[in-house]
Amino acid sequence: MTAALAGAMLPPRAGLAQAITAPAPAEPVLFGFEEVARIATDLARAAYVEPASTLDPPFRDLGYDAYRGIRFRREADPWAGVPGFGLDFLPPGMLFTQPVRINLVDAGVVRPFPFDPSVFDYHPNSFPPDAGQSPPGNMGWSGFRLRTVLNRPGFLDELAVFQGASYFRVLGRGSRYGLSARGLAIGTGSREGEEFPFFREFWIHAPDPTSQTVTVHALLDSPSIAGAFEFVLKPGDETLVATRVALVPRRDLADVGLAPLTSMFWFGPGDRGSFDDYRPAVHDSDGLQMVTGGGLRLWRALNNPSTLQISAFADRDPRGFGLMQRGRDFDTYQDAEARYELRPSAWIEPAPGWGDGSVVLVEIPVESEFHDNIVSFWKPAQPLVAGVRHDFAYEQRFGMAPGDGFPVARVRQTRSGRSVNAQGARSYFIDFDLDLFQDQPDPAAVVSASAGNVEYPYVVRLPDEGLLRLAFEFRPERADLAEITARLETPDGGPLSETWMFRWTRE
Repeated sequence: MTAALAGAMLPPRAGLAQAITAPAPAEPVLFGFEEVARIATDLARAAYVEPASTLDPPFRDLGYDAYRGIRFRREADPWAGVPGFGLDFLPPGMLFTQPVRINLVDAGVVRPFPFDPSVFDYHPNSFPPDAGQSPPGNMGWSGFRLRTVLNRPGFLDELAVFQGASYFRVLGRGSRYGLSARGLAIGTGSREGEEFPFFREFWIHAPDPTSQTVTVHALLDSPSIAGAFEFVLKPGDETLVATRVALVPRRDLADVGLAPLTSMFWFGPGDRGSFDDYRPAVHDSDGLQMVTGGGLRLWRALNNPSTLQISAFADRDPRGFGLMQRGRDFDTYQDAEARYELRPSAWIEPAPGWGDGSVVLVEIPVESEFHDNIVSFWKPAQPLVAGVRHDFAYEQRFGMAPGDGFPVARVRQTRSGRSVNAQGARSYFIDFDLDLFQDQPDPAAVVSASAGNVEYPYVVRLPDEGLLRLAFEFRPERADLAEITARLETPDGGPLSETWMFRWTRE
């Protein structure tokens, strides 16, 4: 026996055994938010490249009706075996020409899901019989739809849709689609024009059966910025979307809007005289609700102005803001098809540390209910620096009545019309909840305007309607614009209601 072989047969000493033992295999890296953030950082370091958007038949040159004739086949759902959840893929075409990559993630492992036309049914009035039999190609999807058991046992209702630029819509129990959320807004309302970042890739995680949540990661891109998003959706009466964002600008960005919401306001009881319509009101949202960092509760009534209007409400570390639909009775709208009383509200609750900035409201003139014209978002006071990662977190809640639950009298509705007392003046009627004033003396009405004159403020109780109405007249005199505020106070100046705000402009 050779010395080498003899030595190999001897039991090794403890220290030597530790030295020659093979290292344990590394834990597999599970895909998550930081992986998307690294992709976004690398993407931002390179010049922006517009993705190719060539569509092959039958998706090329589709009109509205033809596009609606493409339906996802439920048997193609990759979550068919997952109780309580469903996933639909959405086809390209019509307005949706940017290719979107979709990946499925299960137990942290990523599986790309390439575009496949065979997962759709095609309406025979618009498509040939072999429409779904062409090769998959590389066109990409346009987005996806999440489903869950939301309103009826055993039925997968729509929960959320991610489609078009960085837009997405989310439902709570009992609501219908109305306003939209977005990943990011850039240059909204600016003279230079708006830039629309888009989600170019998604990673959709299998639902968590324990928490009943779905996690979606998204990669955002545009000429000015790249970013990573995480959305954790928990369906319910109010569907919660816990959101994390990592943004890496390609240029210094001073015109960026975080947590943007987009909605529609055509007309309401405050401006009925300009609209010849059988309905008393047509809107997806009727006000911007805010709770400032200092605890002030504000309600800015929305308007369809004759010219573009941009309002900014300066704040530090805001507690919350959102676009709300408070009219919840059919009689408010009288629209049996659109059912505006069922459109959801959306509430944004920032994580601590957002710092200085402003809640911005953009109101754009429109002549119909078919175009969104209301945008709200948070604009940081300092620009986002190019090449630097900027992180934000916030919660989004979608439902019939999300938002701040502090016990204060809330604005129920705003009405206005031409004054019968003075030429050029307008009468305003603001309805608040009456509940807080039962068995209490009438509160003081405090009304002010930045220009013009306020006259004859008073309050009146409407017990059968459950309302306390604050009324006043506004005389603009020579002003072309005025910011009007009104609230209810105790005799010693304590707030009893939200502060109602409105921007009057001369037509």
